Amino acid sequence: MFGGVFQGRSNEFAGLGLIAFGILLVLSVYLESAGPVGKAFNDSLLFLIGGGRYFLPALSFGLGLGLAIQRDWQLRSRSAIGWALFSGVLLGLGHIYSSDSAKNPGGWIGWIFSEPITSSFSDTGATALLAILLVGSAMLITGKSVIELCILTWRFVAGANSYVAQKSKIQKDSLGANGSEIGFDDAEDFDGEAAQLFDFALDPELENLDDEEVVESELFDEQPKPKRGRKRREKAKAKLAPVKGESQEIPLGPSGQPSAWTLPEMEFLSLTTNKKANEQTIRDRGDQLVAALASHGVETVLVGYTRGPTVTRYELSLGDGVKVAKVTSLSRDIAYTMAATDVRILAPIPGRSAIGIEVPNELRELVSIGDLLVSQEARTANHPLDVAVGKDISGRSVFLNISTTPHLLIAGATGAGKSSAINCIITSVLMRATPDQVKMILIDPKQVEMGQYARLPHLLTAPVTNPKKAANALGWAVKEMERRYDVLVEAGFRDIAGYNAAYDRGEMTVEAGQPADKKFERIPYVLIVVDELNDLMMVAARDVEDCITRIAQKARAVGIHLIVATQRPSVNVITGVIKANIPARMAFAVSSLTDSRVILDQPGAEKLIGMGDMLMLPGNTSVSQRLQSAWVSENEVKKVVGHWRRQAPEVTYVSGVEGEANASGSASVFGGSSGDEGDDELMRQAMDLVVRAQQGSTSMLQRKLKVGFARAGRLMDMLEQRGVVAASEGSRPREVLMSVEELELIQKAS
Repeated sequence: MFGGVFQGRSNEFAGLGLIAFGILLVLSVYLESAGPVGKAFNDSLLFLIGGGRYFLPALSFGLGLGLAIQRDWQLRSRSAIGWALFSGVLLGLGHIYSSDSAKNPGGWIGWIFSEPITSSFSDTGATALLAILLVGSAMLITGKSVIELCILTWRFVAGANSYVAQKSKIQKDSLGANGSEIGFDDAEDFDGEAAQLFDFALDPELENLDDEEVVESELFDEQPKPKRGRKRREKAKAKLAPVKGESQEIPLGPSGQPSAWTLPEMEFLSLTTNKKANEQTIRDRGDQLVAALASHGVETVLVGYTRGPTVTRYELSLGDGVKVAKVTSLSRDIAYTMAATDVRILAPIPGRSAIGIEVPNELRELVSIGDLLVSQEARTANHPLDVAVGKDISGRSVFLNISTTPHLLIAGATGAGKSSAINCIITSVLMRATPDQVKMILIDPKQVEMGQYARLPHLLTAPVTNPKKAANALGWAVKEMERRYDVLVEAGFRDIAGYNAAYDRGEMTVEAGQPADKKFERIPYVLIVVDELNDLMMVAARDVEDCITRIAQKARAVGIHLIVATQRPSVNVITGVIKANIPARMAFAVSSLTDSRVILDQPGAEKLIGMGDMLMLPGNTSVSQRLQSAWVSENEVKKVVGHWRRQAPEVTYVSGVEGEANASGSASVFGGSSGDEGDDELMRQAMDLVVRAQQGSTSMLQRKLKVGFARAGRLMDMLEQRGVVAASEGSRPREVLMSVEELELIQKAS
């Protein structure tokens, strides 16, 4: 009846009730002015807990204020049992060591905890047993092991002694010649000293915490891992975040000469503040998951959980005789029970004797690129092509080294987060690398995604929006790859890293006998980003596929790397040749299992929930990794791009990257055109082939000339315009209107 009234505010009302109860306790216990009811209440407390009743008002006020202020706070059953045991043990000890038993210091509860033990083991033995119970209650309350409690106690005592000694020394040293005492001039300095003295961490890995709230595999029946406190997270975040106004100081390798470029400041990127997760809610959902499996005859034990930005992975141990396949067959039933769109089952978790069930969080957490670039992982990612990708299921920032990948394929349905991931990769490069270190070619057939990066000094050419010219850009990359190989062969190095290192050391000198004007230059990395492969494959499939294949096979050593994205993960777009040469994949949410197999060669992407949720194959393993892709806003991109444009108001592009393309045909791979001019070599070959075979078909031109279907169709249309073949008659081959003799006359005349 009253469920709707108290919904969402039960803690507040409970807190008000406890505060009122505390006032009643003060009136009854201390003032004895609560009337007959208060006197009876005080007598009852005296009988039950004796002198312990004097602490109840403070406890009642504290709990009441806590519930009233923090509405989502919940007292766990384990902690409640621990506090009850802790209170009983203290009352028992009070009963044993009280000099005046008439005052009943421990009450009836203290007598229950002490009298049966003292009658059997004496006071000393009872004290030892109660001390053990006291340690056990502390373990239940804090969730820490005996060793951890001992370390905490030892470090606290040592820190307190050190603090007292240092304070005494400071006071002694601060006494001047006139005997006047000089205290701390700055209260903040004093607070910093005190905080440093009492700063104890059980796990040195706590120094590497992100600002993300993560609960990592907390064991329920075994010793749990130390909690990551809010103060520790704030301190770690303060250590990692650069001071406002500074640029990110990350060593990106040796440099032959001091660079004139300055990296963007970290203040251009915003950091997220996510709400702390309610651990009790997570555990309740875990218990609900176990109960759902038990209702289908699958006995499991919840051994831990890991909460990430998007999903929570529950780790389950199977009962004896339970098959893994039986759990995987219940994915839809689990999703129904957990009120989730879908769940992903890892059976088993790699390297562990447990299965993992990934359930979407009720409240998703936003991951910004700023969070990644101030993390500890960003400090260790010191390569120009180390790009920020996202956060994994345990909340760690993930960086991907494109130079070792060495190419990346991104695919997923429309709106799943592909373009956001590409923008994060490009922004990550712009934040961490100068134009002397990384150059880029951006191919954007959609015309709206890459326009914001125009006039950047990192670009070799303006963003390519014409699909016909995109093949030229890829062809230029093939020629540049061959040129770089010639340079490496001449210089005697196997890859660009060794060449640049020798250049920075000043070892690249012109030998005797070589031209005087010859000189070696530092070679930058080249990152080619293709935002929509499908549009290119529709225009010039053969040329694009050949260029991508050659670059993917050979360009790693010379520092040219591809990032190819598509929203149509079909075998016609992501061909077997392309997949074989691009092992690293990012799969966002797709609509079917078939699409997931096309991208990853395994299921899983059809279970993703969109909005940046993805599976990544790094290329060196077949085990996919679930990540939440980072987000970068358009305003942040404008700030970063504006920083580079201010340093280079006028940008000079490399000539010949885009080539030329006419209106009637696509651009050829290495420049030139395939229009209807009489001297076009491909046109002459097609005419010669059709006339001598006296049979005209598009499929024949595809096979003989090794061109794509679109180009073969245009060649056939131009032959029709010239009167070489007749009009199309459905599926039948076209009639050839020109004889071999007429062809030879034309060839002699030309």
